[in-house]
Amino acid sequence: MWLCTFLFVLLGCLPGSALSEPRSWILPRQSPHFDRPGDVMVGGSFSIFCFSDGTLSNFTAPPTGLQASRVSMWGYRVAQSFVFAIEEINKSTQLLPNLTLGFSIQNSGDSVHGALYETMGFLTGQEEPIPNYTCCHGSPQAALVGDTRSSLSLPMARLLGLYKFSQISYSSSLPSLSDKIQFPSFLRTLPSDLTSCHAVTQLIIRFQWSWLIILSQDDDFGEQASSLATQQLSAAGVCIEFHLDVPSQHSLGKIEETVQKMQKCTARVVLVFLSNSNFQLILSGLLAASVSGQVWVSNDTLHIAMALSIPGISQVLQGTFGLLYHSSRAIGFPEFLAHLHPSQIPEDMFIKKFWEFTFDCTWPYQNSTVTEGVQVCSGNESLKNKPYPFPEVSKIDAAYTAVYSIAHALHDMVACEHQDGIDTNPQDFHPWQLLHVLKKVHFRTPDGSEIMFDANGDLVTKFDILQGQKTLNGVFHLVHVGMIDPQASSGNIMMIQLKEDLQVSSMNAEITVPTSICSERCLPGFSQVPRLGAPHCCFDCSPCPEGQFADQRDMKRCLLCPKEQYSSHTRDHCLPRTEIFLAFEEPLGFILALMAILLAGLALLVLGVFLKHRDTPVVRVNNRTLSYFLLISLSLCSLCSLLFLGRPTVTTCLLRQTTFAVVFTVAVSSVLAKTVTVVLAFRVTKSGSRIQVCLSPGASTSVVLIASLIQVVLCGVWLATSPPFPERDMISEPQHIVIQCQEGSGATFFCVLGFLGFLAGGTFSVAFLARDLPDVFNETKFLTFSMLLFCSVWTAFLPLYHSARGKSTVAVEIFSILASTAGLLGGIFIPKCYIILLKPEKNTPAWLRQGHCAHQDRQCSLFH
Repeated sequence: MWLCTFLFVLLGCLPGSALSEPRSWILPRQSPHFDRPGDVMVGGSFSIFCFSDGTLSNFTAPPTGLQASRVSMWGYRVAQSFVFAIEEINKSTQLLPNLTLGFSIQNSGDSVHGALYETMGFLTGQEEPIPNYTCCHGSPQAALVGDTRSSLSLPMARLLGLYKFSQISYSSSLPSLSDKIQFPSFLRTLPSDLTSCHAVTQLIIRFQWSWLIILSQDDDFGEQASSLATQQLSAAGVCIEFHLDVPSQHSLGKIEETVQKMQKCTARVVLVFLSNSNFQLILSGLLAASVSGQVWVSNDTLHIAMALSIPGISQVLQGTFGLLYHSSRAIGFPEFLAHLHPSQIPEDMFIKKFWEFTFDCTWPYQNSTVTEGVQVCSGNESLKNKPYPFPEVSKIDAAYTAVYSIAHALHDMVACEHQDGIDTNPQDFHPWQLLHVLKKVHFRTPDGSEIMFDANGDLVTKFDILQGQKTLNGVFHLVHVGMIDPQASSGNIMMIQLKEDLQVSSMNAEITVPTSICSERCLPGFSQVPRLGAPHCCFDCSPCPEGQFADQRDMKRCLLCPKEQYSSHTRDHCLPRTEIFLAFEEPLGFILALMAILLAGLALLVLGVFLKHRDTPVVRVNNRTLSYFLLISLSLCSLCSLLFLGRPTVTTCLLRQTTFAVVFTVAVSSVLAKTVTVVLAFRVTKSGSRIQVCLSPGASTSVVLIASLIQVVLCGVWLATSPPFPERDMISEPQHIVIQCQEGSGATFFCVLGFLGFLAGGTFSVAFLARDLPDVFNETKFLTFSMLLFCSVWTAFLPLYHSARGKSTVAVEIFSILASTAGLLGGIFIPKCYIILLKPEKNTPAWLRQGHCAHQDRQCSLFH
């Protein structure tokens, strides 16, 4: 009675996922089966006929039983691979030579209660089983192969585990079935969903898909697989746009809602953890909504193959990737299947229904009339001309491996007993004895496949990667593109081998790997800028700023170039900076140097003219000593600009600004002395006045010496405290290192320039006030004009100097030196040279007296 009680508790505790559809608890009467006697019996539970939904009993009449609504082509094929394996073993002289295997194939009806009912029937040997009662007195039962879905194998494994009765499933992959505490006698000829899920996530990572959708069923399989996939994909940086849960209980409203969400998705890759029925419902909804372009990825290629049997679905499944675990190939099985005929195996109670479904005909039954227009099965039909769709998947005959595992376990058990000297009857053993040997079985099938189970009872195997592609003729094929080996893994990363020619034509179809990303990859030279409120896979590409680079794709941030390098135009690498300075060899430096030499030569030429005509009125009347000082200083001003050309050194940096400041102070103070001399000369009216002392040559010279001495002291303080020095400017020009002179103490430098500016401003003011003095050999107007040019040049120099960068700064200063020098030279001395050289008649004392008298006459006329 305890077994009966357990059975009812078991049925009541089944999870919702185990019942994929609402079904009544009405069990079929006289369910079809396919039995063949033998020395040892092997049971098989297959979903061949799917039961139609019944109505719940009102307990006023006995239940009528379920009726088969349709035939599963896949289920019947697996059942026949089961039969083929047993017949092949019975013919073998190496495997179980003195033992014949029999079998009993039951139909679970793709329902939990049908699977339990048939399992109990196999254990008890009764048509209508009574729990905990066995009436079998014939051949012993070795093991049970089945069932298809995990929701069916789960309750079967709980029941069979009580007896330690071996169960080998060929298609159930639920991870919880690996728990040997709950399911001690369960094994399977395929990996668990955890292994396949891990493999499919590794495939996604390998293909660099970073933006995808996950469709999962709200049962144990969907929750466990999607949770593992989400965890591993998130750790690898993959973003999930939507994670949509699909109820295991069919809900058309929920399916429609899922289809509507998928229409709005931007991700191209869809990872599915669904049952066949839900998968097909969603595909049908997308087909009706004309949605296509997604890449469907599944850990089970069988899902895709069965879905593609629906007309038009290939429009939705244009790009598919699936995994197919390595299993043994039953050599000769396609021929065995092609020769099936109802007349040859009358004990097979499934073949007639299968025949009707395959050839769309009806067998004539006794006492029944055939409806007009219905095709009658003649028996002349042949399966030879019925190609099975998707041969890549149909090569897998899972039940074949399961039967061979049982046979090798029986063989090893008998051989082990003989080696131990125990002469036992191979037809008399306990189920737990076979289970103990079955867990350790290790052999090769006739096709050479190695078969062994791990500690959890899962098959140790590899995965083939299949891609769905349409040929040019519109035929859909599943093309082998690679392999995944979970055993050859490094850490948590499985070894994936892909074909090298994925872009090459195969079977007249172009095999390509599509992309699925939220944002286009950032090229070298760009960095990723995350979008506000979006996953990290969604970003914008921003070009690297000056001085930074990104030499790889999808860099999170740009890297700084070393100080000695600069970023290329494309910002994808750094280039070495070149050292620059205003050199004599380059055109600008050569022109400035030539101008400085010409200007210095012109000043010396004017000095020679003045020396030659030193006794003439034009030279004598304006303090020829100051003129000599001024011309010499202007020549030195032009030549000092040469110190600014060439590579800066410690010596040239010390001499540049100090030489410029001193010689220009001499020049400007000379102009100031000349201007003051002219003004005082026209203001003195009495002889012997103290002001006449200021008109002496010594007084004018002392002005120049005092001003120059002050400037020399300032420059000495500058050089003593913080002198200029050469430096490498890394900032002014990104592509170059500017070799320049750093001025050292900025305050002292501006004091030097300020004193020079004070002299220039004072000189211009005095000259401007004296501009209306008599103009016969009077140079005040020319002094005013020349100082106006000088002040204008240096006033414009300040903003240009601070805005220029690199060697342009040096060029601006040299140009300002030459321009101001030319202004002083031209404004003061060119008019004098014009008179001396071209108008000698005006350079006489008579002309001087004539001009002075004319000036007096004008003054008298003004007073009268």
